[in-house]
Amino acid sequence: MTVTQSDRVDDCLIALRRIIRATTLFERDLAVASGITPAQLRVLQILYAQPDGSRTPKVLATQMGVAQATVTAIIDKLEARDLILRQRSETDRRQTNVTITDQGREVVDDAPDALQQRFVQAFGRMQNWEQAQLLASLERVAAMLDAKDIDASPVLSSGDFHSLS
Repeated sequence: MTVTQSDRVDDCLIALRRIIRATTLFERDLAVASGITPAQLRVLQILYAQPDGSRTPKVLATQMGVAQATVTAIIDKLEARDLILRQRSETDRRQTNVTITDQGREVVDDAPDALQQRFVQAFGRMQNWEQAQLLASLERVAAMLDAKDIDASPVLSSGDFHSLS
């Protein structure tokens, strides 16, 4: 049986749809389990990983690859749920630190594995040449969809990042 270009196009579109579906299902599972979005979980994970549980909004924005205004909206929602605290820095009163609360730590502990964590683990098991090939292919797909210049963060999500805050 000969595979046609049409078959390959269909197979590629199916693979893309599966990726989109996986991110959508993860978002739903996360919302049901924890009541938070993937972007909110990522902020909590970053804070959780710090020895003092604290970072500035600017550092969070840089680490996530998004605008500080986006992180501010995420922080507002997490603070409203008592998952983080905003505190003035003791060393620089002009600076605000964001600190994870015990309740925020519980959310991270109870959250399902983030989709990007599964990807990172599987990607790490690949050979260097396989990683390079996959990256090149994904960048090509992004270019084909006129998406190569769209601002994106390493948070797997099917929605607009601003709407996930």
